[in-house]
Amino acid sequence: MEHADLAVIGAGQAGLATAAAAPAHGFTPLVLEAADAPGGAWPHYYDSLTLFSPARYSALPGRPFPGDPDRCPGRDEVVAYLRDYAAALDADIRTRTRVTSLRREDGAWTVTAEDGRTWSARAVVCATGDYTTPHRPDLPGRDGFTGTLLHAADYRRPDGFAGRRVVVVGGGNSAVQIAAELGAVADTTLATRRPLAWTPQRPLGRDLHRWLKHTRLDTAPLTRLWQRLPVSVLDDGRYRAALEAGGVDRREMFTRFEDDGVAWADGTREKVDAVVLATGYRPAFPHLAGTGALDAGGRPLHRGGLSTTVPGLGYVGMEFQRGFSSKTLRGVGRDAAHVLRHLRS
Repeated sequence: MEHADLAVIGAGQAGLATAAAAPAHGFTPLVLEAADAPGGAWPHYYDSLTLFSPARYSALPGRPFPGDPDRCPGRDEVVAYLRDYAAALDADIRTRTRVTSLRREDGAWTVTAEDGRTWSARAVVCATGDYTTPHRPDLPGRDGFTGTLLHAADYRRPDGFAGRRVVVVGGGNSAVQIAAELGAVADTTLATRRPLAWTPQRPLGRDLHRWLKHTRLDTAPLTRLWQRLPVSVLDDGRYRAALEAGGVDRREMFTRFEDDGVAWADGTREKVDAVVLATGYRPAFPHLAGTGALDAGGRPLHRGGLSTTVPGLGYVGMEFQRGFSSKTLRGVGRDAAHVLRHLRS
C-alpha cells in the first residue's frame, strides 16, 4: 500500500486548486481522478457553454486565464486552461482512478479505488463537486412521457431539435443559455416556478465579480444570506436579447407530463416534442458511506468545508461552502487554502 500525505479526490477545478495550495500548507498531494484526464465535469457540458464571469475573475491561484481578460471564456477554453494548470503543478495526479471507498482507522485514512488499489493518507480532501449527479425532479407523469426527456447534463447542441416544440425547465444561467440557443432553431418555452430574475453584469459600471472580490459580500459570514436569495441570471443584456430574438416565452411551470406533452398551470394541454431539465445537480459522496461524515440524506456534515464529525477530512468546491463563489473557478482557491490550513493545524 502506498502512502500519501494528502489524498485529493478529483482533478477538476477544486481538486487542482487544492493540489496547488497544498505545498504552502505543508502537504504533498496525491490527486486521484476517475476520468482519463484532469478537468472535472467541464469536458461534459454542452458545447456552447460560456462562463458568466470574465476571464480575469475565472482563474485558479497562480495562473491567470490567458487571452482577453474581459471576455467570458467558453467550455473548451476552460478545459484547456485546467489541463495546462494540471500539467504545471508539482503534484502526483493519477487519472483513470475512481475512488470507491474511504475508511478511517488508527488516525489515518485508507483510500480504495475501483480497481482494488489502495493508499493510506493522513488527510483527505473530497473535491469531486456535484456535477456528476444531475437532479431530475420527480414530476407527475414523467415516466409516461413519450417525447424526448433529458437533463442539461446530457444536452450538447441544438442539432436534432430544429423545428420541434421544446420546453426548457429551470430559471438559472444554464437554463437561459440553453433556451436562448434552442430558440434560434425550435419553438421554445422556458418553464419556471417564478418569473425570471436578472442580475446586471456591470452594476455602477463595474463587473459584479469585481464588487464581490473587493468587498466582503462574498465571504463566509454572508453565506446563509446568499443561500436564501432567489436564483437569478447574471446578464449584460445579451441573454435577454437572445431570448427575445428567438421568440422564447417564459411560462409558469407545467403541472404534469401528459403522454405526448405537458399540462400547463392554466389548465391547457399541449403536445411537446422534448423537455430539457436544467434543474441543477446534487452533491453525492458515495465513497464516504459508513464513515460518519454524511447526514441521513447523504450530505456532508461540515462547517466551511471541514468535517464536523470526522477528523482529517475536508471538502472543496461545494456550493455556498464559504461564500457565493465557493463553487466557481474564482472561489475554490480561497476555500482550498482555508481547508488545508485547518487540516494541518
